[in-house]
Amino acid sequence: MGTTLEEHVGEKLRKTGGTVATAESCTGGLISHLITNVPGSSAYFMGGAVTYSNEAKVQLLGVDERSLEEYGAVSEQVAREMADGARERFSTDYAVACTGVAGPTGGTDDKPVGLVYVAVASPGGTRVERCLLEGDREQIKHRTADRALTMLLESIE
Repeated sequence: MGTTLEEHVGEKLRKTGGTVATAESCTGGLISHLITNVPGSSAYFMGGAVTYSNEAKVQLLGVDERSLEEYGAVSEQVAREMADGARERFSTDYAVACTGVAGPTGGTDDKPVGLVYVAVASPGGTRVERCLLEGDREQIKHRTADRALTMLLESIE
């Protein structure tokens, strides 16, 4: 059996001494689950927040209410603020965040089912990626988690 993406993330964090936190909406804790499936993850995983509601995004992560009003929860701006807020609140080197529409309902013309924003905050800044993913709800959640872990892996120095 090969090494999983989350194992690669863990190896790299262990080698660099880095720490990570998560801020999840549409994945409902899946990214945290995958990271903590790796034995020894307590050495680098400091915690996570599942902030499904706008109120939770504001209260737990410090997302600006004006950003939610202006851009909506599913936006580059909110994903960035989620990642930055998690990195600050958990005092980590890295934080990964995601917000999106997993479906099958909730999509609009502007924000269709499968639209997801993934952000990684790191010492070098915060990177956000817009993804349009296909599949059912479970597939979209897993594809989002895979993208988030890939972006995290790419960001670890």
